[in-house]
Amino acid sequence: MGKELKNLLINLIHDQELKSCASRYLEGKLLDIGCGTKPYKNLLSNYIKEHIGIDHESTSHDKSNIDLIGTAYQIPVEDYSFDSAICTAVLEHLEEPELALRECNRVLKSNGIAIYSVPFIWHLHEEPRDFYRYSKYGLKYLFEKTGFEILELKALSGFWVTFGQLLVYNLYRLNRSFLRWFRLIDAIGLFIQAFSYCLNKIDKTEKWTWMYMVVVKKK
Repeated sequence: MGKELKNLLINLIHDQELKSCASRYLEGKLLDIGCGTKPYKNLLSNYIKEHIGIDHESTSHDKSNIDLIGTAYQIPVEDYSFDSAICTAVLEHLEEPELALRECNRVLKSNGIAIYSVPFIWHLHEEPRDFYRYSKYGLKYLFEKTGFEILELKALSGFWVTFGQLLVYNLYRLNRSFLRWFRLIDAIGLFIQAFSYCLNKIDKTEKWTWMYMVVVKKK
């Protein structure tokens, strides 16, 4: 199973919520912090006028979609340059998240909107640059401390999606064995994701979420 298929369920949940938030909050000139391959360009195109991506010089991603070379701590633009911003699954990889949020605040116009997706329960990834996990209380503290007003702070799943997704990743440790020739891991992974989705509809224990979506406004 490719990475996209392995993450099918969580990508679906995340992208649906991002689109919902974008339709209600995003506008104008958008900054995509840690844009990588700019995977949400098409999803957001109906809500914004311009999509500017920033990423660092040593990124492992294809640089063809990067518009600005810089970091979340040093964005090479003037104050009040953007109407909106997104930052998806990046904050956990930053040594100094408070500095990054202050920099985002600096480049947003007054009352500008930023949307962040941030993990809570998740495995180590992109090591060694994997530093933090965030509870909803930690996120509230950080964003308010750095000059933002929280408009929405939503858990994207309950226990079952989180557990199921981590189980799929754990099973893929077996993918080097003979099982991969029969694509058995692929079938098991898809079944677990589907079953987890159904259980999540019944039991929404959000304190076990894998990720939060946060919508904030510059004060």
